[in-house]
Amino acid sequence: MDSNSTQATRRGVMTAGLGLATAAALPVTSATTASAAPASPAVGRALRANRVTTADGVEIFYKDWGPRSGQPIMFHHGWPLSSDDWDTQLLFFMEKGYRVVAHDRRGHGRSSDVNDGHDMDHYASDAAAVVEHLDLRNAIHVGHSTGGGEAARYAARHGNGRVAKLVLIGAVPPLMVKTPENPGGLPIEVFDGFRRALLENRSQLYRDFASGPFYGYNRPGAIPSNSVIENWWRQAMTGSTKAQYDGIKAFSETDFTDDLKTIDVPVLVMHGDDDQVVPVADSALLSAKLLSNNVLKVYKGLPHGMATTHADVINRDILEFITA
Repeated sequence: MDSNSTQATRRGVMTAGLGLATAAALPVTSATTASAAPASPAVGRALRANRVTTADGVEIFYKDWGPRSGQPIMFHHGWPLSSDDWDTQLLFFMEKGYRVVAHDRRGHGRSSDVNDGHDMDHYASDAAAVVEHLDLRNAIHVGHSTGGGEAARYAARHGNGRVAKLVLIGAVPPLMVKTPENPGGLPIEVFDGFRRALLENRSQLYRDFASGPFYGYNRPGAIPSNSVIENWWRQAMTGSTKAQYDGIKAFSETDFTDDLKTIDVPVLVMHGDDDQVVPVADSALLSAKLLSNNVLKVYKGLPHGMATTHADVINRDILEFITA
């Protein structure tokens, strides 16, 4: 086990439920939040064409790879990452002849750092702006975690006539926070603790999160990948602290019940039964009951970040679903 794993174990950050319950007590090494990592070398003038401006003036960066004649697959990333988190899937499906598209959510990655609009309604309308700009039709939408909520809201409110199928991976719907109507959810104090940890030392929080519960590297016998951890941290640190802070409320307190009931296209619901970030019992299992046309796949022992740690399995099952 490498030094990153040892450090993550010592800090004991967020190992149950959402993986955030101990965030309030997370020790920090400095009172000063670490500065953001340098932007990706890919950011520059050559990529300016890969942007669309939304109705409220936000520039959304997107990737658009593969043959224009191929069926589109649009990917929606998780919090607090960027479209780079989908690179393995983008290359895999591009090689299969699909047109693959992925965008950076507002305030994340290379999209505009703006003060407001960090909520699911804006996330969905931003995705719609990309879809309309590229005129994507008969598209498959794939969302992970927060991106699963974004994709579900997009499909329910903007996707009429454009969405062929939907894939939800470790997704946050129907609702994460505990309420009288959602007694199995996580207490609001969990998310408040996470917000405090982000404000105290965002860089350390993100290292601990990637080194621990996100990929299941805190489990006995797990072999952490330093490159995977560093890539997660790199993506997170290129985003806006304000957007990521507001995004906690968006992913934890948004109720997608009505969205799920509205969606009538085929939906593949994929979830690891060892997901420490979005527990399967209060997410995928409930979503499957609300969706009218779905296939539920629960993967024994797989973590929240299974699209990275088990990309071969996830890519194969997505391909089987979209070609059926």
